Amino acid sequence: MAEQQPSYGRPQTRSAGFNSNVTTPSFLRKLQEHVPNSTQLVGFLTLIISGAILLLLTGFTLTAIILGLIFFTPLVLISSPIWVPVGTVLFIAIAGFLSVCGFGVASLASLSWLYRYFRGFHPPGSDRVDYARSRIADTASHVKDYAREYGGYLHSKVKDAAPGA
Repeated sequence: MAEQQPSYGRPQTRSAGFNSNVTTPSFLRKLQEHVPNSTQLVGFLTLIISGAILLLLTGFTLTAIILGLIFFTPLVLISSPIWVPVGTVLFIAIAGFLSVCGFGVASLASLSWLYRYFRGFHPPGSDRVDYARSRIADTASHVKDYAREYGGYLHSKVKDAAPGA
């Protein structure tokens, strides 16, 4: 009988005219094991096509920016004495408008808070205002008592210093 080589799990094929064993090369077998399925192939092609389109659009954008700079730089340089004062005036006008709007919102918020406070609805922070008011009233009463106590003493000292006064 003919010598047979061990196949080690490799498929053996026989051709019609030959009586020898033909095995597939190991490189092709490994390549076939790692062949992506159709979903992976479509995803990869989509990635390649999207990347190419984005790269093309990036090139168009860069070209348009450079051409715009080439064509409009002389116009900007010639008209720059106009743009600087116009920009300054626009900046001041916009800053003033935004400031007025901000102050308006702040004043409306404070008026709304005061209205709710005086109507007795206890808006947030009213307890702190009540505490501050009681502290001010206490301090004022202490100052008044101190003035009554020591006011006569100072008044008598002034009469001693200036008897005709």
